[in-house]
Parts: sequence; C-alpha cells; structure tokens
Amino acid sequence: MTGTNLVYRKPPRRLSQVLRQLADSSDGPVTVAMIRDALGDRSYAALLVFCASLNLLPLPPGSTLLFGPPLILLTVQMVAGYETVWLPRSWLNRSVGHERFRGMIDRLLPKLERLERLVKPRRWPFVSAKTSDRVIGALGLVLSIAVTLPIPLGNWLPAFAVAIIGLSLSERDGVFLALGTAVGIVSLLIIATVIGAAGAMAALFFSGL
Repeated sequence: MTGTNLVYRKPPRRLSQVLRQLADSSDGPVTVAMIRDALGDRSYAALLVFCASLNLLPLPPGSTLLFGPPLILLTVQMVAGYETVWLPRSWLNRSVGHERFRGMIDRLLPKLERLERLVKPRRWPFVSAKTSDRVIGALGLVLSIAVTLPIPLGNWLPAFAVAIIGLSLSERDGVFLALGTAVGIVSLLIIATVIGAAGAMAALFFSGL
C-alpha cells in the first residue's frame, strides 16, 4: 500500500527447502558443520527433525549408534537452556559424499514435505521459548535414548515421534506437539513390552537349565 511503512517479511524456509538447496548447491562432501550453518537460527528444531529423520531411512543395522547420540546431545543442551547448538569439532568435521547425501535427501524429502504441509502455528501451549525448549528437550531426551537402544526395528517409532515434535517446535504447532507426544508414549510402551517379554523369556530359559 502506498504511503505506509508496512514491511512484508518472507516466512522462514522450510527444512525441506534448506536440505534441497544444500544438496543441489554442494559439489563435494557435505559436512555436519555445513548442515548446521545452513539451518541457521532454527538449528534446534531443524536438527531434531533432520537427525530423527535419518533413523527413518532403511540403513544398515547398528546405524542408531551413529545417529542416536547426536539426538541425545541436542536434547541435553535444550534441557540445559543453551541458546545455540554446540557440537564437538570431531562431529562437525564428519562428512558424507555428495552423491550419498543427495540420495539420502531424495529418499527423505517426500516424507518430510508431506508432514510440512500439515504443520502450522496453532494452539502452542508455551509462553516463552526457553520453557518450550526445555520441556520439549526433556521429552526428546527420553525418546532419543529409546532411539539409541539396540532393539531391532525399535528405533523407528520413537524417531518418528522426535521428528514430529521437532516440526511442532519449528512452527509452534500445539496439535503436532500433542501428536508427537502421543506417538512417543506409544513407542515407549512398545519398547517396554519388548524388553519385558525378552526378560521373561530369558528368565524362563535360565530357570530351566
């Protein structure tokens, strides 16, 4: 409108857009530092979604021991109230070849884009960002530990819950936060049931010796 000082700001780029641009623009290995820098000031939420989403890909057994610890480190920092993400230099220097990174992004983005179309700012229960980070960090920490447990196929559902919760944080979506929390609780109940059943079978086996 003429005669006004209104400033129209573009909405922040979605995580899928950032990752696609990074995959298209890089012509060599992609480091963790490059990913962190590309995510900018939305690094906590975006890194939660990214690291959790990696656990949803069909990767070799034992991959959770590689992708689970970064989730734990991120959520611990959220609970502690860190304003920016800190990662060890050894992690920041880790890299993935360009073609492999592009292949991972090609498999990941269709799922991520479907979720992003559903998320939007609504019914956010927290007044301050620090409170939301700490509460979500505590919830994410429990789920991240579950992701890292060496249970066959046991990491998929808690990782999915963390991805949903990370998306809810990025857009301040209380509905997605509730959904992610519900999925997380179900995943923890399933893991507890599997561990309990395994313990009972082990007890029966050793009692029969």
